[in-house]
Amino acid sequence: MGGVASIPTDPSRKVQVISAGYSRTGTVSMSMALEKLVDGPVLHGGTQILVRDDDYCSTWIKAYEAREAGNKEETLKLVRKATAGFVATADLPPSDFIPEMMEVYPDAKVVLVRRDPEKWWNSVATLTSRTTPSWLGLVVAPIPGWRYIPTFASVYSRSTLRLAGVNEKNASPADLIKRGGPHILEAHHEKVRSAVPKGQLLEMDLKDGWGPLCEFLGVPIPDEPFPRANDGAAADAYATKVLLRVAQVWLGIFSVAGGAVYGSIWLWKNYVS
Repeated sequence: MGGVASIPTDPSRKVQVISAGYSRTGTVSMSMALEKLVDGPVLHGGTQILVRDDDYCSTWIKAYEAREAGNKEETLKLVRKATAGFVATADLPPSDFIPEMMEVYPDAKVVLVRRDPEKWWNSVATLTSRTTPSWLGLVVAPIPGWRYIPTFASVYSRSTLRLAGVNEKNASPADLIKRGGPHILEAHHEKVRSAVPKGQLLEMDLKDGWGPLCEFLGVPIPDEPFPRANDGAAADAYATKVLLRVAQVWLGIFSVAGGAVYGSIWLWKNYVS
């Protein structure tokens, strides 16, 4: 998804730039661009969720749950914990917490990347159907760092559906595919606009390139093309890595279990019977 995951070494550093575009709006390209423009680690949410430990994913899950419960203080605390030490963010979960991010980092500059809503929704629905099958929770359960991904997918789906006006406590990724639609993207855009002061918000398309972004951030334009990463290809590549890792883990489990059974039978035949 977003290249190599950054892990902060100085938790006192604060987020200066928030790429607020929803997932599938070029978040990989934006995270790569920000890595060129800011001095410090950049949080690409999708990458972090997949490569960090259990605690990181569970922190965001708890933030979603605290927000659902109306516990603002706890939500802000968890958002601060999950973003501490980063100087910029892109993708979900941070882009799904823009009002909270602005409370935690009131001076941050926000970049909202736009995309055609119909194309965006087709991409979201396709990715969701591919990466959240009903059996996912069972197969990733033994794997540290991934065992919380199905729960994260559920809380994310509930949050996204609320943008569509659907408020159901038990909504799942399957419900998101059935009841969501292109209008969710504009609802997200309006949410961002209402939470960010105009002087701190830039709206742009990826085709605009370096110019508007660098002017907004007050930095020189890099002497290289603007990053053009394919979010879909990046997501598919990570999905393949996940499946391969799952297969390796379960092969190990079956090998150990098979060895234990064989050893027990051998001991029974040679020493007991």
